Order: sequence, then C-alpha cells, then structure tokens
Amino acid sequence: MAEGKVRFKRPDALTDAPFHYCPGCTHGIVHRLIAEVIDELGIIGETVGIASVGCSVFTYEYFDCDMVQAPHGRAPAVATGVKRAVPGSVVFTYQGDGDLAAIGTAETVHAATRGENVTLIFINNAIYGMTGGQMAPTTLPGQVTQTTPYGRDVATAGNPIRVCEMLATLDGVALAQRVSVDNVKNVKAAKKAIKKAFEYQMEGLGLTLVEVVSTCPTNWGLSTEKSLEWLRENMIPHYPLGVYRDAKRGAE
Repeated sequence: MAEGKVRFKRPDALTDAPFHYCPGCTHGIVHRLIAEVIDELGIIGETVGIASVGCSVFTYEYFDCDMVQAPHGRAPAVATGVKRAVPGSVVFTYQGDGDLAAIGTAETVHAATRGENVTLIFINNAIYGMTGGQMAPTTLPGQVTQTTPYGRDVATAGNPIRVCEMLATLDGVALAQRVSVDNVKNVKAAKKAIKKAFEYQMEGLGLTLVEVVSTCPTNWGLSTEKSLEWLRENMIPHYPLGVYRDAKRGAE
C-alpha cells in the first residue's frame, strides 16, 4: 500500500506551543496565516516579529522566528528601530485595537507617515479583550461593553476609529487593506493580503497594514457561531473589507 501524503501540517514558522486563546477567538487563524506566508516566502531566518501588549502578548512563544516584546503601544517604534538597525530583515508587528489604535496611535501614525518599511498586522475585535471587555477605539456605536453598559454613546464617547481609512491618507503607506477570517473565502483573501504586505515590505515600498476584523466571543458574551454572525451583521458593515491604499494598484 502506498504511503499516504501529508495534506496538512503545522507551519515551520510556528512553534509547538499550544495557543492560549479563548474558544472561537480568531487570533490562532491569523497566526497560522502569517506563519504560512513566512514559510512560503522562505524568510524565517530574516523575520523579526514584534509582540504587543494585549491578548496576543504571548506571540513570542508561538512564532519560531526572532521576536521582540514591545511596551504597550510602542510596537511600530520598536519595529522601526529593528528595521533601521537590520535593513535586510522582514519586520512585522502583531497588535490589537487597544495597542495600535489607542495608546499606540501616535507611533502608528508617525511610522506610517515616515513610510517605515515594516508590516503592521492589526486585529480589530471592537473591544478590549485582555483587560475584561471595556470600550475600545473601535467599539461600534451602541455596542455594549463593560464601560458602556447602555451602549457606546457617540455624543460622549465619540465615533469609532477606522484605521485603514485613516492611514490610507498618508503618503508613506504602501498598503492598507481590511480583511476578515470568518469563512474560507475570507481566510484565503486574508492570507493573500498578508503575503502582499510582506512582499511590498521586501520591495521597500513603505509601511504596510493588514487590518483583520475579528471576533471576541468571551467579551461579546456570544457563542462562537453567534459571534461570527454578529461580526457579519454589525462589524463588516461598519468596517467594510477591501483595499484602501495600494502603492501598485491604487485604492479600490
């Protein structure tokens, strides 16, 4: 009998450490996509990941490449230092909405406007996950959180930040694209976007950002299935998927 072929395996760029994420969280899917891209591009020896503070704080345990732990919100600044010190490296940050769009807003915007050749992977689940479910910069109008028990009131809390749209206005940005991983089609599109972001960085085109619209079943108080439905019905209409800036093709 012929020996069976391996159809599916853990990417080489991932360690054997089990993920700590809650059931239904999509961090694990995005981790795998990044690792697959690193494998396919053959850059594991040149890649440096920057771990942020938040639910993904243990990212450095999951990727089998060089990793640096950044203080809260400072991942783009740390990535800038790594890239300038080792220009031939491929540098990516992995950040949530609190890290990138709240305490790290200045670092994000200024790294983008300088056109630093780094890649930002931004997980947008519209809530603070690690600290217990408080309102985030990306929390939707009317969304209930621990600090908005009657729903986010834009009259007092302001409107959510649309990161892709904001960064797309900056000349230093080579790619700003929003994706999701809620179904097979979108997972494939997300991987393609991440790969393009890494390739643009390797070509020296400027800063690249891939925003992933994600779930947080625990702090949304929903099952895995219901959280995916809520994402499709509420988040994607507010955060439309697509390319907002592309240095090679223009905005779509």
